Amino acid sequence: MWNLLRSRRLEGFKFRRQQPIDRYIVDFVCFSHRLVVELDDGQHDPDDPREARRTEHLERNGFVVFRFWNNEVVENREGVCLRILEYLQHPSP
Repeated sequence: MWNLLRSRRLEGFKFRRQQPIDRYIVDFVCFSHRLVVELDDGQHDPDDPREARRTEHLERNGFVVFRFWNNEVVENREGVCLRILEYLQHPSP
């Protein structure tokens, strides 16, 4: 994912990895567009209330959170890149 976020397709949008935001450490963040990108693997339970609280906290603080499964990044790199790029070029209010 780090290589994807630093690719030419996303050139001009600065991402940081493993960044603290309040009491959480996010996988990747573009502060200028308030976008958090999280990678999930088999150990993450999307129904876990802690994950929901974490996402809600970030959203209350003005961030948009995108979650991708590891295999989605590997198998559909172009689709992941397009989704991120679309948001960065046309952010939601």
